[in-house]
Amino acid sequence: MKIILGVDPGLNTTGYGLIDVSSGKVRLLEAGIVRSSSKILSHKIKEIYDGIEDVIDSFHPSSVALEQLYSHYDRPTTAILMGHARGCICLAAAQAGIDVYSYAATKVKKILTGNGHATKDQIQRAIKLELKLTAEPNPPDVADALAIAICHFYHGRININTAKDFINGVDRNFQIDNLVR
Repeated sequence: MKIILGVDPGLNTTGYGLIDVSSGKVRLLEAGIVRSSSKILSHKIKEIYDGIEDVIDSFHPSSVALEQLYSHYDRPTTAILMGHARGCICLAAAQAGIDVYSYAATKVKKILTGNGHATKDQIQRAIKLELKLTAEPNPPDVADALAIAICHFYHGRININTAKDFINGVDRNFQIDNLVR
């Protein structure tokens, strides 16, 4: 089986979605959230790590897809805090020997809806249609995680070269050892 784990990192709520694409089509395996309830940052990170590690141990995905870090000049702290969540997710994947791929939010939205600035509601509706669900995934973090996983699947099928990926904000070769060099 070829399983993709999509993750929408957050310090309080981390969405995840697992899809099986071994048949060449997208099939939902599981989706949910990892909640971190602690007020202490190091404990939040540990809760996220443990939750994602549990998902990885249960499903053995062949790849992990994450939303690329984005910083708005009005809120640089948000990107810094999000980096903590992404870091522990990358560590969990690296310890399991799984490659991590990052996609810009606009790329994910464009692939799923045709609009790089789609709203959360539009992403939820697109995921409902794509996966033939009876209801929209809730909370939106789950829909975002599934959108990232589906984006990775579709992007991999397009087979775009690395230079074009870099220009479009896709880091196909991101691995945890890149962080320590």
